[in-house]
Amino acid sequence: MLSELALHEFDLADVELEPPAFGTVDLWALNIAQRVSAELTEKAPPNELYLDSLVTLFGIHLLRTYTRRKKQSASPKGGLSALSARRVQEYLMEHLTQKIHIAELASVAGISPNHFIVRFAKTFGVPPHRYLINLRLDFAEKLLVDGELAITEVAYMAGFSDQSHLAATMKKYRGKTPTELRFAR
Repeated sequence: MLSELALHEFDLADVELEPPAFGTVDLWALNIAQRVSAELTEKAPPNELYLDSLVTLFGIHLLRTYTRRKKQSASPKGGLSALSARRVQEYLMEHLTQKIHIAELASVAGISPNHFIVRFAKTFGVPPHRYLINLRLDFAEKLLVDGELAITEVAYMAGFSDQSHLAATMKKYRGKTPTELRFAR
């Protein structure tokens, strides 16, 4: 949880906690802990949002007060952090055949949708839509070369609406139709 918080708050990939000297009392941390305890021990059910806020506040306090910060691995200037880029790639691979919205990808990257497209393009060299098309076409080409599935099935499995959608997209971006690719090998 602290690593996630460090990434979102300070754009740091790695943090190392350095506890205070033995016998030191951190009044801030103690105050937050007492509030958490009070919320959990009341007769009424605890307010989840309030508890989540307290835990986040506690985490930020720990990070600001007791960490040795290690900078994130280098990423293209103005691009996504290495961790965000990896998360977005993994998400795209897991949801390859589904309709994916920019807001989803921005959320995975931990940035606003307004900044996401520009940062994505700086990191990967193409806009998100084109990157996704390339992933789908790579997958479709692999299936076509294997030759075990009908082109209609390949289109569906690679996230295209139908065979003609696959054919048109493949012709536009790869210069060959699925049939030409299948028989060229």
